[in-house]
Amino acid sequence: MKTVEPIQYYPLGDNAIVIQLGNEISESIQHHISSICSFLEDYSFEGLIEYVPAFTSITIFYDALVTDYGGVQSLLEEMLQEIMEGIEEEEAPIVEIPVLYGGTQGPDLSYVANHAGISEAEVIALHTAGEYLVYMIGFAPGFPYLGGLNEKIAVPRKETPRGKIAAGAVGIAGAQTGIYPIETPGGWQIIGQTPLKLFDVERQPPALLKAGNKLRFVAISAAEFEKIKRQSDGD
Repeated sequence: MKTVEPIQYYPLGDNAIVIQLGNEISESIQHHISSICSFLEDYSFEGLIEYVPAFTSITIFYDALVTDYGGVQSLLEEMLQEIMEGIEEEEAPIVEIPVLYGGTQGPDLSYVANHAGISEAEVIALHTAGEYLVYMIGFAPGFPYLGGLNEKIAVPRKETPRGKIAAGAVGIAGAQTGIYPIETPGGWQIIGQTPLKLFDVERQPPALLKAGNKLRFVAISAAEFEKIKRQSDGD
């Protein structure tokens, strides 16, 4: 596996440390980040509060009354040396996300098609043909930022964001595609909707996806959408 740049550490406020693994978004860096997160799930140190993975970094929050920046950095340097030596390329399982494209669920599908100079069916074919990597979760609880979108269907954000986008809405903004986990305002071009719950406070873990997951979108019919939605809602 391709190695990352020399790891850098810097403070964020008075109770967090950022581990910077590089400056370019890449699958290699994301794999390293996922490996570190997996280690932290099983290994905890005194004062650890939580960790937040991003595109090229991980921020670790700690209790400043229990430990300090220097102590945490020393511990992390020792820990990461062990992790980096043991990292191997692994194939992540593919999560299938069913999507009802177009219509009221995907009001911007026609815009994406016109922008790309292709038919709506071709947009759907390109969107479902891709294999996407979850680089990070952000913006809203459980919102996955996905890499792997076919550049032919990359489109700009809406000039005026919508005041309300339904939970499960699948959108495109720039060279990324993503899924809105909860009802929220947003400016992505909405091409469909999944009946799955991406975020549920009653579920453990609440978020369906996490950084490092790989997924594929699968086109479904309106009848299939309603059936899966009822199952997802527990009806």
